[in-house]
Amino acid sequence: MALEVEHKFLLANDDWRSEIDHSVHYKQGYLSSSPLSSVRVRISDSKAWLNIKSATIGTHRQEFEYEIPLSDANSILDELCHKPLVEKIRYFVYRDRHVWEIDEFMGDNQGLIVAEIELSAVGEAFVRPDWVGEEVTDDLRYYNNNLCKHPFKDWDK
Repeated sequence: MALEVEHKFLLANDDWRSEIDHSVHYKQGYLSSSPLSSVRVRISDSKAWLNIKSATIGTHRQEFEYEIPLSDANSILDELCHKPLVEKIRYFVYRDRHVWEIDEFMGDNQGLIVAEIELSAVGEAFVRPDWVGEEVTDDLRYYNNNLCKHPFKDWDK
């Protein structure tokens, strides 16, 4: 079993863009989302994964991920996943021994940008860059499986 330890934040400004190392385009869909877990399929470039996460809200939860054939992933996304699919560009910023993953969403979630930092242990200290704003780790709206059901375009802003 793998344990994911992660914090989510909104961005205070666009200064992070000058620190981007590289980026990846993701397209993902959810097969299931329940009070216990979510099951998704994700495609990035020429690779695909099946991912299962516990539905625990907060900084840490169980996560399992398995590579699957790309053709299977495309069929699953097209035929079996809830719509809309979640599409985003993930930017990677390396800072102070950590990697910040900044997701800029597209489609029905256009306009939403969320930064995440994954840690190796619960309670691990990290430096918060000036461009990091409000923490939203405990806000269900910012979880990708909820962005599929309640996209950003439908939020009261």
